[in-house]
Amino acid sequence: MNPSLISSDIKTIIEGNPMAVATVTPEGNPNVIGVAFVKVVDGNKILITDNFMNQTIKDITHNPRIALVGWNGKMVGYKLLGSAIYYAEGEWVEKAKLIPENKGMPVKGVIVVSVEKIIKSS
Repeated sequence: MNPSLISSDIKTIIEGNPMAVATVTPEGNPNVIGVAFVKVVDGNKILITDNFMNQTIKDITHNPRIALVGWNGKMVGYKLLGSAIYYAEGEWVEKAKLIPENKGMPVKGVIVVSVEKIIKSS
């Protein structure tokens, strides 16, 4: 197993603040969305629940490269670069259904991001 890239300080920012998620469309155009709840599921993996996504799922199915950025109220932030896999069923989806923030929300699937690089953005 790779050493953990996501420290406890970075995890606090990821899980405690909205994140911007950037992908590239199959036509090569940028796409960015905001997500309210992101969970660190191990040292280098994060889980993003698909409640209402459309274009982002098409994008990562075509090109798994992904970037996320988040920051706290003191403008301390991080950019996370990695690759993503979309799951419409299975263990990851069942885990997402148990996340308290997803209560009452449609859990259509999940994006699991393997973080490869983190850059401090402040």
